[in-house]
Amino acid sequence: MEAGTGEATTAGKSIRPLDAFERRVLGVLIEKAKTTPDQYPLSLNGVVTGCNQKSNRDPVMTVDEEQAARALEGLRKCGAAAEVFGSGKLPRYRHLAYEWLGVGKEELAIMGELLLRGEQTEGDLRGRASRMDPIPDLDTLRGHLDRLAERGLVIWLSPPGRGRMLTHGLLPDEKLEKVRRELGLAMAAAAQAAPAADVSVDDEPEVTKPAAVAERATTPPPAAAGPSPAEFERRIADLEHDVAALHARLKTLEDALGG
Repeated sequence: MEAGTGEATTAGKSIRPLDAFERRVLGVLIEKAKTTPDQYPLSLNGVVTGCNQKSNRDPVMTVDEEQAARALEGLRKCGAAAEVFGSGKLPRYRHLAYEWLGVGKEELAIMGELLLRGEQTEGDLRGRASRMDPIPDLDTLRGHLDRLAERGLVIWLSPPGRGRMLTHGLLPDEKLEKVRRELGLAMAAAAQAAPAADVSVDDEPEVTKPAAVAERATTPPPAAAGPSPAEFERRIADLEHDVAALHARLKTLEDALGG
């Protein structure tokens, strides 16, 4: 899916951008299928618990059953998830992401990690995706990323070199633009804070990694510059979550009023 086109197709199925709740739910289904197969497919409560997990999530979210159920229904309609029944009466949920995205197991681990954490560096991604399926080195990872990028499933956010940033291609256009703006602000702040030096991209010092991802922030911007990039990122995440929650409430009200 190329940025700006809105959707692509794989084996006749539409691949469309996902909202914040759909991204988190699909990421959880992918993760749990690989890391806790005995508990998979997941109940609705299991999906909610996975969405609100504090580890391996960025940002940490508070998702209720109604929001998770609506996200599951959206994923089901576009062919990315399915409702199944086991020995019990309660429905359970599984992803259909292999077929929907047309990817292999390592590539699905990469997509799952990007859905759970958003933009990150190649190095961070390799370590995190390897907890689902082993990716032995960066060369192997880059082979997968190149194939995903050719299909628009991965979006590069910075030029080749140390600390290169990327995200998945399932973001709505407006969210992708926000990510790019935040990254640009963070890189500018890091460059302002770092000592002046004549270095190539490949020799870029670690301090210039985007501070928008709080766990990788190493040098804060100057105090006079206003809110730090990490604080700016947190505020954006909070606003995005609030807007998504408001949208869900408005949709519920519209449904109750019959249109």
